[in-house]
Amino acid sequence: MIKALIVEDELYIRKGLIAMIESLDKDIDILGECETVEAAITVTRACKPTVIFLDINLKDGIAFDFLDQVKDLSFQVIFITAYDQYALQALKNGAVDYILKPVSIDDLEKAIDKIDVAKEQKQNERLEVVKEQLVTNKKEHMVLKLQEGYQVVRFKSLMYCKSDKGYTTFYTEDKKSYLASKPIKDFEDQFPEEIFMRTHQSYVVNLRYVDRYDKSGYIYLKSGEIIPVSGRNKEGFVKRLLG
Repeated sequence: MIKALIVEDELYIRKGLIAMIESLDKDIDILGECETVEAAITVTRACKPTVIFLDINLKDGIAFDFLDQVKDLSFQVIFITAYDQYALQALKNGAVDYILKPVSIDDLEKAIDKIDVAKEQKQNERLEVVKEQLVTNKKEHMVLKLQEGYQVVRFKSLMYCKSDKGYTTFYTEDKKSYLASKPIKDFEDQFPEEIFMRTHQSYVVNLRYVDRYDKSGYIYLKSGEIIPVSGRNKEGFVKRLLG
C-alpha cells in the first residue's frame, strides 16, 4: 500500500485531491493533510509517507523550505502547483511527476502510476522522465490581446507593468510598451513568481532589472525608471531582494 500525505494550503484543493485519489482505487492510504511547512515537517517525520502530493506555495513558506528540512527521510514527491516556472527546481528535488493546476484526474492517475516505477529507477532516470514532460509546458512568454491584434511578450525582457484605470501597460527592455485593456490583477497569475513581484497596487516588477532600492519606498531600475513599493509590500520586497 502507498502511504500518501497531501500538503496544500487551499482546503478545496485538498478535498478535491482526496476525492479524486479515492475514486481511482489505487490502494493509497491518505495519512493526512497539511497547509503549512511546519505542519508538513511534523507529520512527515511522524508518519513517514511513501509519497507526498506537494504544493509549491504554502501558508508559511514554499515547498523547497519543507524539502530542505526533511531531506534525510525517504519519500517521493508529486508537485501540484499553478506555477510551471518551478519546473527546474522540481527536477532538482527528484519529483516523480509535476502536475499543473487545475488538476485533472487523468494527470493525477498518470502521476500515481509512476510511483512504483520510480522506486526501481535511479534518480537521474526519474529526472529525465519528468524533464521530458515539463519541457513543453514551461512557459517563457505571455500573449497579450491588444486592440490591433496579439503580442508575444517574453518574460526575460519584460521590465515592469503598470496598471491604470482598468488598463495595463507592459514595458520591455527594448523601450517598447504595449497597452492591454485589462487590469493588472488579470495578468498576475501568469508572471513567474521567482522573478516577478507585485510591489504596489498598480505595479508588477521584474526583479532582475532592479538596480537599487530606496528605503523611502522606491525601486530604481537599471533603465532609470522609478517604481513605488507600497507600505504593506516593503517587508516582502526587501526579503525577496536579499534572498
